[in-house]
Amino acid sequence: MENHSTISEFQLLGFQIFAKWEIILFALFLLIYILTVTGNVIIIAVVKLEPFLHSPMYAFLQNLSFLEIWYTSTIVPKMLRSLLWETNTISYKGCITQLYFFVFLGATECFLLSVMAYDRFLAICDPLHYTVTMNSQSCTRLAIGSWVIGLITGLLPSLLISKLSFCRSNQINHFFCDIPPLLKLSCSDTSVTEITIFVLSLLVLFTCFLLTLVSYAFIIITILKIPSDSGRKKAYSTCGSHLAVVIIYFGTMISMYVRPSINFSSELNKVISIFYTVITPLLNPVIYSLKNNDFREAIQKLIQKRYAQHSL
Repeated sequence: MENHSTISEFQLLGFQIFAKWEIILFALFLLIYILTVTGNVIIIAVVKLEPFLHSPMYAFLQNLSFLEIWYTSTIVPKMLRSLLWETNTISYKGCITQLYFFVFLGATECFLLSVMAYDRFLAICDPLHYTVTMNSQSCTRLAIGSWVIGLITGLLPSLLISKLSFCRSNQINHFFCDIPPLLKLSCSDTSVTEITIFVLSLLVLFTCFLLTLVSYAFIIITILKIPSDSGRKKAYSTCGSHLAVVIIYFGTMISMYVRPSINFSSELNKVISIFYTVITPLLNPVIYSLKNNDFREAIQKLIQKRYAQHSL
């Protein structure tokens, strides 16, 4: 990576418009961050310790939880610092590194959400062949494939932006090194970079979003055929929760990276970014685990075992 920049570090401006509320925002985002990391660590631990959760669905959930920990940790600690200190700097290399991990982990989450929707499609729409189609080898390949494609996806935007020159202001009007504010700061011709990133975002986000929606569409059609009202309500509740998270995540990402070249206000961009960097990593463990009866039963069993061991 060749550095064409005359700027050695950037200053993250964060939430200057909400200066009077910085302490409240700091406490709120810190609480969300702690809950996000704790919730996802619990998911990973429970799935590992409870044998009857050793299935493809929970294997994908483990991958998603592991990803969410690192995804939110790439952004939130730096954001929390910007709320406490007036000057929050990040080195040029640190900025490009943060950008890479953000794109890499964000793209991987898109693929994992699509894979999880496909897994539920097979389990509900083709249950007789599910164990054959979604065996341990298929599960491992899909999980590894999601990570590898995400890893590769993160390279192109990072490399393209690292080739740009930054010789004007070093102030990034955002709480992390995101693509749009970095493009605004560059004094190079960014047209090729913008088009390339737009096409890449379009391919990744829309492809994953459409595959996820198609999977859930078939799931809903199958649910309509369930004779039991309680069964339909339970399935609708689960699918509705999953779809809500998917729509929030993909909707906000698409509005940021796949849109006409309209200059949205920097503050609006920050608010939109909060949803996919802070909110969805917290919602995923709640939606995919706490609303699941098997997972709740697994937690109860582990607590009872712990209590019994301490009682002896």
